[in-house]
Amino acid sequence: MKVYNDINSFTKVKQAVVTSGTFDGVHIGHQKIIKRLKDIANKTGGETVLLTFWPHPRLILYPDQPFKLLNSIEEKTRLLEQYGIDHLIIIPFTKLFAGWSSEKFINEILVKKIGTKKLVIGYNHRFGKHRSGSFEVLKKDSANYGFDVEEIPRQEIDHIGISSTKIRKALGAGEVDISTKYLNRPYCINSTVMEGDKLGREIGFPTANLQIDFTQKLIPSDGIYAVKVEYNNKFYLGMLNIGYRPTIKGKTKRIEVHILGFDKNIYNKKLTVYFYKQLRTEIRFPSINALCSQLEKDKIAVISYFKTISQQNR
Repeated sequence: MKVYNDINSFTKVKQAVVTSGTFDGVHIGHQKIIKRLKDIANKTGGETVLLTFWPHPRLILYPDQPFKLLNSIEEKTRLLEQYGIDHLIIIPFTKLFAGWSSEKFINEILVKKIGTKKLVIGYNHRFGKHRSGSFEVLKKDSANYGFDVEEIPRQEIDHIGISSTKIRKALGAGEVDISTKYLNRPYCINSTVMEGDKLGREIGFPTANLQIDFTQKLIPSDGIYAVKVEYNNKFYLGMLNIGYRPTIKGKTKRIEVHILGFDKNIYNKKLTVYFYKQLRTEIRFPSINALCSQLEKDKIAVISYFKTISQQNR
């Protein structure tokens, strides 16, 4: 996949099959659009082009409103490459760009810069100043623009429309099994291991204290999770805690993971954590011994959970 951080560096390709959007999460609705893009390109001898915007428009338009993202631009780029996009154009989103009319976006970007031959958009996709651009607008004037336009119908799972917003809500409630269903993969965070207070080592459950690499990354709700940890291209089972550690009267939120069967010095190393299931919420225990007893149960629950899903996938 070729990546362009400046649209002026993009050279028109023959039979450009194009889509655009924020694609935060690259969920199964987005994947359906990408698949359709690839199918059309294969039939027409064209190449797929995906336009996205960074920073996320909401961070620019509503800077005072709290907002977390499912992906950093690096994570999104890796995902789009995995799904087989030929060309990724990242357009810097600014207040000036936000003021472009839909007509200007169509003419300047889709027609002049890209030479679009087929445009595929998702259900209810809007673009341009005041969100004035729509499928209806595109369809009405597509002959004048020189390209065909197609809208993908709303994607549903169990009659619930998939959206990045609903995935964020699921993660905010600790429902990582739902986010996995909507993303078609486990939600993950990329992190750097920082030195902690080493209390976990003292009680027999050493943990890696994680600092999230992308500060605007959405973190699932507080609780204990069954996870897989990727380190140095190998995967390990783990139990991860998000929260304030009330049993020891912690004052700051921590993200810590105990990696099963692992005993290496990994300070300042990179870890990717994949969320599979919330085991329980974080609670205050009457003593350290009571906490240790529960951690033993959590460890057994993690091993049992992954054993079960391994058997189901055979």
